[in-house]
Amino acid sequence: MKSMSYGEFQHCWDKFMYNQRLYKPWNKLPKHYTLLCIPLGKVLRHLMDPGTFTCNFTNDPSVLGRHQTYLCYEVERLHNGTCIPLDQHRGFILNEASNNPGFPEGCHAELCLLDLISFWKLKQAQCYRVTCFISWSPSFSYAEKVAEFLQENPYTSLCIFAPRIYDYQQGYKKGLCRLDRAGAPISMMKYSEFRHCWDTFLDHQGHPFQPWDGLDEHSQALSGRLQAILQGN
Repeated sequence: MKSMSYGEFQHCWDKFMYNQRLYKPWNKLPKHYTLLCIPLGKVLRHLMDPGTFTCNFTNDPSVLGRHQTYLCYEVERLHNGTCIPLDQHRGFILNEASNNPGFPEGCHAELCLLDLISFWKLKQAQCYRVTCFISWSPSFSYAEKVAEFLQENPYTSLCIFAPRIYDYQQGYKKGLCRLDRAGAPISMMKYSEFRHCWDTFLDHQGHPFQPWDGLDEHSQALSGRLQAILQGN
């Protein structure tokens, strides 16, 4: 069982409707699709496949061709110096590719997360910390949107971990610095974060996390590069 996406709506339109025009999706279809997929996944206990995680979260810089973005998230309520996990707000998101005709601008993972946080209607009188593990660091445009969201929702803080730096677009350094100034610290994933994701978000069927060759070396090199960026170098 799954939520209907653009492809299923178009199929129904073409096969079961008497029409003389092309199917045109309604406004906010991508957002509604995402917000319906997440709770359905929780009901069905969807977990990420280990192969998908290893393929998309590797921090080996020689591995190319990873164009999708996966984002694992978890939420804690902060109260009197303690962190209370909110297990009902935990899962993972896959971005909707921009080449999908139903989502002409794409539905990127970071924006899906912001929509999801708004959908939860968290109590503004309390404080929450959202921790996300994203397969690419945010680009400049998405970093700007995340920073704006945090300014508008001061009761929510965000911690970001990523295995790689997305440096394929201009301004990526400004985007990372913008997040840091907005109170959304970004760090490169280390062994402890990879293992936490494996234990928390994956259908590992009891198999422990096995680090790949060079994980620690790549993490240290990327952490040094990130710190240089945040220091303006």
